[in-house]
Amino acid sequence: MSFIYPNLNCVGYLLLNRIQIINANAISSPLTYGFPAITGFTGAVHALSRKISQIDTLADIRLDGVLIACFDCQPQIYRESSYKDFTFVQTRNPIKKDGKTSAIVEEGRCHLSVSLAIGVYSEQYMLDEEQIERLQDKVATLIRQQRIAGGSVIKLSHFEPVRFYDDSALDKLKNQLLPAFVLMDAFDALQAITKEQQAQNPNATALDALLETATLHHIPSDDLGSEWSITSIKTGRGWLVPIPVGYQGISPRFEPGQLQHSRNADYPSQYVEAIYSLGKWVFPHSIDDLATAFWYQQYKPSDNLYLVTQT
Repeated sequence: MSFIYPNLNCVGYLLLNRIQIINANAISSPLTYGFPAITGFTGAVHALSRKISQIDTLADIRLDGVLIACFDCQPQIYRESSYKDFTFVQTRNPIKKDGKTSAIVEEGRCHLSVSLAIGVYSEQYMLDEEQIERLQDKVATLIRQQRIAGGSVIKLSHFEPVRFYDDSALDKLKNQLLPAFVLMDAFDALQAITKEQQAQNPNATALDALLETATLHHIPSDDLGSEWSITSIKTGRGWLVPIPVGYQGISPRFEPGQLQHSRNADYPSQYVEAIYSLGKWVFPHSIDDLATAFWYQQYKPSDNLYLVTQT
């Protein structure tokens, strides 16, 4: 269900197959890195939707909601030895006009291969064959011309790079997504872990539970420490990962042009902080209903919340 286009009908889904992206933003929030933020994908879909709506024969079509299936993700990181921390590999920038070395601005980058399923919305209840073919062709062209999560698209699958599926044929996507893993919301797991932590420490919070999921406990088996065991609270819960799921407004909303040095003076601005939760990488055939795997942008003005959620 689209929060942006609540009055439009979901007429089907587009599968963007095996997109290869280089130099995507691997720093998803102030606390997490590795796979790009979900907002990098929902934002790319929204930008794509605005471009599609400017095409005469597709003017009544909108795109919203994205299922993220990852085949491979390679953060560009390096460490000198196994006893040292990882650092991001940086680019060597050209020298300046005076011959001096340019300043290094630390960036976190990753290369990844993903398939994206995108919801297609329209005032109609179904699209004709001509619209479907034109939509597939235009999306295949436009997605190569824009960035996804700050990275450049270098290739799509040679066989059916973009394919339209009817709303009733969504389950057929499962085989097309193999052997990738699909990113799902795991807020229920975060709540359960928080309760476990509070049973041991009544003052524990959801942040403590989130940090616990990123912790490995190395425990000696005896006083001599000849053998060690490694435990994690994630054991038996699946492939859990901390993820940012939106922003909480922490200031009044500024009207366009009111806040100095904002990125775009044509839109309202607001100071925000990232909101965190847990995500879970799930094998496609373990998902009963793929419709629940789509991430949507949602704005709650009464609570000053900018969220990405699954319905």
